[in-house]
Amino acid sequence: MAENNSHVRSEFVHDVFSHIAGRYDVMNSVLSFNQHKLWRKFTMRKMAVKKGAHCLDLATGTADWAIALAEQIGREGRVIGLDFCQEMLDVGEKKVQQRHLGDRIELVRGNAMDIPYPDNTFDYVTIGFGLRNVPDISRVIREMKRVVKPGGLVVSLELSKPTWPPFRALYYFYFYRILPFVGRLAVGKAEPYKWLPESLIEFPDRFALAKLFAEAGLEHIEHYALTGGICALHMGRKPQPALTSS
Repeated sequence: MAENNSHVRSEFVHDVFSHIAGRYDVMNSVLSFNQHKLWRKFTMRKMAVKKGAHCLDLATGTADWAIALAEQIGREGRVIGLDFCQEMLDVGEKKVQQRHLGDRIELVRGNAMDIPYPDNTFDYVTIGFGLRNVPDISRVIREMKRVVKPGGLVVSLELSKPTWPPFRALYYFYFYRILPFVGRLAVGKAEPYKWLPESLIEFPDRFALAKLFAEAGLEHIEHYALTGGICALHMGRKPQPALTSS
């Protein structure tokens, strides 16, 4: 039964993003008041991505984070952007080509629940605004840890829940009342933007998500509340193998 529910959820989320792919970038900026760009810049500063790194960006969508990573790593590096929605990847591919980054970025259709790469492949594994949409959050975090190299960084940038009650009330009013209305005006139906607040209801808060990072075996975990807790950044490192004495 759980597996069936997981499949239904995946199909629903896929349909949502397939429908809004062409307007996703514009709506993202409008509905977040352009804050998503500031959140990503803050994250990139905290990550301190090294030149020549190999990166995997899960739920890459229209490839904004993949592009930011590619610009940071230089010509020697490599970024793979993975997403299960081809319509989103098609939009992302146009942006990649427009920025002449096709030699650094490869966009691949795939599932974050079963990452199609070997253990210890990437220096950085990121997921931006996609973790709350997956059927099994812990499984995705474990998969991220699996494919990152020892000492490598696992990073999640995701919507979260403000802790200050008055701000939280205002936030939820916007999320439940205003956002679906604006979405309906923009794309002709409210359902895709009703999904956003629904996807956040059962999603862990900032501290619970940090605990899931730790339970997956990551260490040196850092987490930050952004814009009053609307968004949260989580980072954790894969442990280095223990030194054995001879």
